[in-house]
Amino acid sequence: MNADWSDRLARWFKYSDLMIAMAVLAIVVMLILPLPIWLIDTALVVNITVAVIIALISVNITAPLQFSVFPSLLLVTTLFRLGLSVAATKLILGTGQGGHVIETFGKFVVQGDFIVGVVAFLILVVVQFVVITNGAGRVAEVAARFTLDALPGKQMSIDADLSAGMIDETEAKERRKKVQQEADFYGAMDGASKFVKGDAIAAIIMIIINIVGGFAVGYMRGQGDAVTVLQTYTLLTIGEGLVAQVPALLISTATGLMVTRAASDQAMGQDLLSQIGSQPRALLAAGAAVMTMSLVPGFPKLQFIVIGGLIAAIGFFASRGVIQMPGTAPKPEALPEAPPPLSGPEAAMSLLKVDVLELEIGYGLMPLVESGQRGDLLERIAAVRRQLAVELGFVMPTLRVRDNLKLKTYQYQIKLRGEKIAEGEVLPRSLLAMPSGSDAPPLQGSETKDPVFNMTAYWIEPAERDRAERNGYTIVEPSAVIATHITEVVRRSAAELLGRQETQQLLENLKRQNAVVVEELVPGLLSLGEVQKALQGLLEEGVPIRNLVSILESLADCAAKNKDPDALVESARAALARAITHRATGGGPRLDALTLAPQFEAELRQTVQHGPNGVSLLVSPDIAERLFTAMEPELQRMTAAGSPPVLLCSGAVRLPLRRLLSRRFANLSVLAYHEVSADTELRIVGQVEIASDTALAA
Repeated sequence: MNADWSDRLARWFKYSDLMIAMAVLAIVVMLILPLPIWLIDTALVVNITVAVIIALISVNITAPLQFSVFPSLLLVTTLFRLGLSVAATKLILGTGQGGHVIETFGKFVVQGDFIVGVVAFLILVVVQFVVITNGAGRVAEVAARFTLDALPGKQMSIDADLSAGMIDETEAKERRKKVQQEADFYGAMDGASKFVKGDAIAAIIMIIINIVGGFAVGYMRGQGDAVTVLQTYTLLTIGEGLVAQVPALLISTATGLMVTRAASDQAMGQDLLSQIGSQPRALLAAGAAVMTMSLVPGFPKLQFIVIGGLIAAIGFFASRGVIQMPGTAPKPEALPEAPPPLSGPEAAMSLLKVDVLELEIGYGLMPLVESGQRGDLLERIAAVRRQLAVELGFVMPTLRVRDNLKLKTYQYQIKLRGEKIAEGEVLPRSLLAMPSGSDAPPLQGSETKDPVFNMTAYWIEPAERDRAERNGYTIVEPSAVIATHITEVVRRSAAELLGRQETQQLLENLKRQNAVVVEELVPGLLSLGEVQKALQGLLEEGVPIRNLVSILESLADCAAKNKDPDALVESARAALARAITHRATGGGPRLDALTLAPQFEAELRQTVQHGPNGVSLLVSPDIAERLFTAMEPELQRMTAAGSPPVLLCSGAVRLPLRRLLSRRFANLSVLAYHEVSADTELRIVGQVEIASDTALAA
C-alpha cells in the first residue's frame, strides 16, 4: 500500500514544473477575479504555513546554497501575499466581511480595539521595514559585491590546487560550479531583497487606502454612523494587514538569516550553543551580574536570581566538561579507535606510485606556495598549464609540489617520472635582474646564472628594481623564474609527457566534435600506441598538435599504404606545413634558411639506412664532426642576425639528418622543401658543404 502511494507521489512530482507555473497563473487570477470567503481563508492559512516552513528551513541549513531556490521563492510568495491582500480588500469593501481568519485577527489578536490594532500594525511594519528589511537588503548588497569581487581569486585558487595536484579534474569542476552558484545566489538575493522592501511599503499604502475606502463605502451605504463604520472597516483592514504582515515578517527574517549565514557544518542552533558554551567564564560572569541586579530596589528578585543562577550553573558545568555542547568534540574516551595500520604488501603499494611531474622545493621556498604569505607560485603554475595547452596542443600533466628537507634552503628540483631533469636556486625575498644586452652596467647584488637560460644575472633587493630597469635589465620575480623553468622543461620533454592515457583523452575530446576521423583511424588503421608515437614524433621537434583533425586525417591517408612510424610523422608534418613554417619564421613573412650543397645532399641520401630504431644516416664519426664544424659558423651568423636557425633539405634526408644534427644543435629546425608554405618568402642565406675526399659511409 505504501509503495502504491509512493509511486503516485513520484508521478505527481514529475509535473512539479507545470504545477509551479499553474500556481503563478492562479496568483495572477487572484488579482482580477473575486474569491469566495472559504477560498480566501484557505489561501491565508497556506500563506502562513509557507512562511513558517521558510523561516524554519533558513534556521536549520548549514550553507546558503542548500536553499538556493530562496530568491525565486521569495518573489512567488511576495506575489501570492499581494494577491491575497487585493482579494481580501475586494471582499471587505464589497461585502463588509473578511472571512474567519481576518476577523479572528481583528477581534481576538487586537481585542476589538481598532486603535490598538493600528498601533500594533504600525509597529510591526516599522520593525519589518526599518530594521529587518533595510538591514537584510544592505547585507545582501555587500555580500553580492564581495562575492563577485572574490570570484576571480576563487577561480585562480581552484586552478592552483588543480595544478598542485591537491584536487583532480572532477573536484575542480564541482568547486568551480559551486563558486559560480554562490555568486549567482548572492546576486539574486541582492535583487530579491528589494521585493521584501517593496512589500512593506505596499502594506502601508494599502492599509491607508483600505481604511479610507472602507469608511467611504460603508458610510455611503448607510451601514451605521461614522464611528461604527470606521471601527468595522478599520478592524477588518487591520486584521487583513496583520494576517499578511506576520508571514511577511517571518520571510523578511528568513531573508536576513540567509544573507548573514556563513557556511558551517552545523545548523544555526547547534552553532549558537556550541560557540556560547565554549566560553564558560563569560557565562559565569554574566550569571553573577544578573543575580547582583536583584539587589536593586524595585526589581523582581526571584526572576533575576533564578535566571542568573541558571546561566551561572550552565557556565560552571560547561567549564568542568560535564555538559557537552552540540558540535563540540567528544571526550577522548568516546573517540573511535583508529583502524590498524596496513601491513604486508598493501602497506607498500602506495610507495610504487610515480608522479609524472614533480616540483620539490627547499624549506626556504615555502613562502612562494603559501597564499597566506602572498605566494603566487601555484597560480603561476596554473597559468603555465593554460599557456602550454594552447602552445603544444595537450594539457600538461598535474605537477605535484612537495617540500624536500634534503635540498638546500633555496633549491628546487623538477622531476620527470621520479628522476631529476632540472634544478636551480632562487632567493624568495629578492628579484632576478637579467641584462638585455652585453653593454648593461653591473649591479649591486649577488651575481648568479639564470637557471633557465644559463645567462649572467644578479639577485637584487626590491628597492633596486627601478634603478635596474633604467639600466636596461629585465626584472623577474622568484616564482616567475621557477614557472619559466617548468615551462621550458615541459617544452623539451613534451614527447615523454604524452602517454597513452593522454593520447586517449585527446582522441575522446576530438570525438565529441569530429567522430568520423577518429573512428576511421583507431583502431581500424592504427592502434592507440601507433598514434601516440606519431604525436610524440611531432612534439619531439616542437611541432604543436593542436590541429589534431589534420594530423589524424594525414595519418589515416598514410596508414592505408605505410604504417612505418617515421613515415607517419613525415606525413603529419606535411599536413602541418603552415604551422611548421610559422614556427620557423617566428611569425614573420620571410624564412631565412641554410641549404645543403646538391652534391653533398646526394651523397647523404646514399647513406640513409632503415633500421629497427627508424631511419638514420650511416656516416663515419669523422664525417659527422666535419659536418658539425661546417655548420657551426653558419648557424652563429644566422643567430647574430636575429634569424632562427633553419636548415632546408629534401624530404628523403630530413628526418635522419635532424637526428644526427640534434646531438650538437638542439635549437636547429630541419625542414623539408615541401614543408615551407607557399605564401612564405624564402631566402637562402648560406650553403653547407664538406669536401668529399673520403667516403661518407662508415
